[in-house]
Formats: sequence, structure tokens, C-alpha cells
Amino acid sequence: MSENTQQITLSHARQEASSIFLAKVFNWMATGLGLTGLVALVTSETGMALKIASSPLFFILIIGELGMVFYLSARVEKIKAATASLLFYFYAFLNGLTLSVIFLAYTRTSIAGTFFITAGMFGAMAAYGTVTKKDLSGWGSFLFMGLIGIIIASIVNIFLGSSSLYWAISLIGVFIFTGLTAYDVQKLKKMGEQGILDQGEEAIKKGSIMGALALYLDFINLFLMLLRFFGASRN
Repeated sequence: MSENTQQITLSHARQEASSIFLAKVFNWMATGLGLTGLVALVTSETGMALKIASSPLFFILIIGELGMVFYLSARVEKIKAATASLLFYFYAFLNGLTLSVIFLAYTRTSIAGTFFITAGMFGAMAAYGTVTKKDLSGWGSFLFMGLIGIIIASIVNIFLGSSSLYWAISLIGVFIFTGLTAYDVQKLKKMGEQGILDQGEEAIKKGSIMGALALYLDFINLFLMLLRFFGASRN
């Protein structure tokens, strides 16, 4: 076999491995989003959303979700894949409880419409991250700094109550999370190409769960930012 043929075969093998790994990641992400959506809808239907929104439970849930993300990120190498999967689904469940409050503020039609807009934008950027030959690794530090910036600005605006800052944060947030989608997908594609499928079932499952969590967070945050623009108030 010639050197050129070997390179082509290796390239095809890497592409196939990357496709298999990305499929696992997107399957986890889709089930997580499905669980979140179902829990949010049921919670709003039963009237629990109003109780959550009007009590300290809302902030307790947010703190609990942040704690789970940090714990999974820090401990994923040391916990079992089964534990990681349970924590991922529990996080999606808790997020569904938290997101149920959007049904109190926006109409269902506008929520559904925004979801499909988000899905379209997410899908386009995910496709870009998959097919582009451009190295997006340089985006990481820039996007992370932007993310920290909008978090700080959002906290400050709680006290300022500035509508101009609110819309600026929302617009910048849309750009940040669309960029993060492409960046994260390319990073996951490279993980597949670099042989994660050869590291055993445990490593594959944990890698796909953490990848799904990253894309899940990109999707949810993009959805919430877009909802500020496209959501129709119930009032």
C-alpha cells in the first residue's frame, strides 16, 4: 500500500471515528433537552412554576445547577460513566424546573417559535464547526472572556436596571453562544479524530456526556438570549 493510500485510509478512519463520537454527543444532548422541555412544560401546567418563581427555591435550583456543572467538570475523570449520566439527566431535570418560569412571562407560541429559531442557528453553527477547515481554537479565550463579561454585566444590571445594558447583553450573548457552538463542536470533532473511541467504553461515554453538556449549555443559553428578542409577553 502506497504512502498516499495509507494517508487517505487514515483520514477516512478519523472522519468515521469523529462522526461516530459526534453522533453519541448529539444523542445525549437531544435526550437532555427533551427531558428539560418535558419537565418545564409539566411544571408550568401543574402550577408549580409560579411557586418556584415566587420562592427562594428558584435561586436554590440555580445554585444547585451551577454546583453540578462544576462538580461534573472537575470530577468526571474519577467518577463512573453511569454516575456521570445520572448527574447529566438530573441536571437536565433541575433545569427544566428552573426554565418552567418562562411560561409565566412569555406566550407558548413565542417560546415554541424561539426554540425553532434557536435550533436553526445552533444547527447552522454546529455544521460550520464540523466542516470548516479554519482552526477555531483561537476563539476559546475570546469567547470565554466575553462570557465572563456578560455574567458580570448581568449582575451589575440587577442593581442598575438599565434597559440599554439589558439589550446590549442580550445581543452580545447571542454572538457569544453561537460562536461557542461552532467552537465546541470543532473541539469535539477533534476529540473523535484523535482516538477517543480507542480509549474504552467508559471514556467514550464520559467524553460524550461532557461534550453533550457543553452543547446543551450553548443551546439553552442561546435560546434564553433569543427569547428576549422574540418572546411575546403574556401581559
